[in-house]
Order: sequence, then C-alpha cells, then structure tokens
Amino acid sequence: QVHLVESGGGVVQPGGSLRLSCTASGAIFSITDMAWYRQAPGNQLEFVASVLTDGGTNYSDPVKGRFTISRDNAKNAVYLQMNNLKPEDTAVYECKLLVQLRPEGSRYQYWGRGIQVTVSS
Repeated sequence: QVHLVESGGGVVQPGGSLRLSCTASGAIFSITDMAWYRQAPGNQLEFVASVLTDGGTNYSDPVKGRFTISRDNAKNAVYLQMNNLKPEDTAVYECKLLVQLRPEGSRYQYWGRGIQVTVSS
C-alpha cells in the first residue's frame, strides 16, 4: 500500500525556519494534488497550503508570505518551507496526497501520520 513518510519537524525559536518533507512510496501511478494541514491540541484541522500538478499553489491567510509549498514529482514528494515562524504556528502538521494507483483508476486521499512543529522561546 501507499506509505507516506514525513520529516523536518522539531522545535524552533520565533523567527526561525523549518522545512517539512513528505515522501510517498508504493505502487503509485501518479499524484495530483498535494497539500499540508495542521492541527493544534483542541483545535480543528486547518488547511495550510496546497500545490497542483502544474505547480499552482494556494495558501491560507495566516501563512501567506511566510510559507512556501513545492513538489518533486520524480520523488513523489511535497515540501513546506516555513520561514519567520510564530508561536501560533505550533501544531502537528500532516501532508495529504491525492494518489492514482493505476492508469484510468480512481484517485484516493492519503494522509501522513503527522509531524510536530513547536515554535517557542
């Protein structure tokens, strides 16, 4: 089955930077949409950023101008460069990929397990 591995999280001071990675493996024909979400304890799941096959991107207002999402189709990977981090960015970040397993097959959503990002002084 499809397996997603996330990395790059950790603890950083306000104003610092982190780069998250999410790499998919398995029997994958193609991946269309790639996105990042986040969720703090007691809060709802929040959309962060997405990137389409053609490179078009979308960002939520709180991260716009500070975060950059990108993809590497050859590696089945999506990245999130996070700059000028703020305490309110603290959350568990999860990648979501829309995966097609076979030619002319249906697309399915796959989620990463989540990776902790903590911004604190």
